[in-house]
Amino acid sequence: MLALDTSAVASAALLATGADGGRVLAARAAQDPRRHAEVLQPMVEDVLAEAGAGRRDVTAVVVGVGPGPYTGLRVGMAAALTLGAALDVPVHGVCSLDAVARATADALGDGLPDVLGVATDARRREVYWATYATADELRRTGGPDVGAAADVAGAAGRWVGRGAVLYPDHLAALPAATTDGAVRDDLRDPAAAAVGLVAADALAGRGALALVPVEPLYLRRPDAVATADRGAPAPVR
Repeated sequence: MLALDTSAVASAALLATGADGGRVLAARAAQDPRRHAEVLQPMVEDVLAEAGAGRRDVTAVVVGVGPGPYTGLRVGMAAALTLGAALDVPVHGVCSLDAVARATADALGDGLPDVLGVATDARRREVYWATYATADELRRTGGPDVGAAADVAGAAGRWVGRGAVLYPDHLAALPAATTDGAVRDDLRDPAAAAVGLVAADALAGRGALALVPVEPLYLRRPDAVATADRGAPAPVR
């Protein structure tokens, strides 16, 4: 399975999948959000090469559908749909916040609170967020949604994700997921490897995190609005 996510950083991963879920074979990520379109395709080639695989070995594609900014999501989803059509394989969607929750659960195991909050950067002093119950199996209980950190702080007692870095006065970071007071790098942003693991489990009938439609979760209108939509007066003739 080839996994992609561009909801925050650009990332790609290749996974072996089966009845017991997935296993990551190779993964890449690039931090510059302005170069998603430039770096994503080379990363796909890199993970295939590292795993000793070719494009024809890919039997499914999965992509993180956000929430995230319009431009970033568009790059990853367009790439996933194009690859799926070219290879004639199914394309699946995963909520990108589910991937952060899954990565946190895998990293910390028993060190999770009963309710875990995931918050990523939505800009405008807001966060994209969701909450998860962790008893027995990881299950999303709230969101995804967008709002000011101060307004969503009460949804969970402890948080992971870049939002906990940006707004520590409102979102208390999970202590076990921090290094020197900052959320660990591997738990800050959605990553394709975790997107793939969520999808592999869902396809194998494991866990409570489900696949979602391959449709972008913008949660709010893009910053760029057509003139007509802004109610501009008609030109004088």
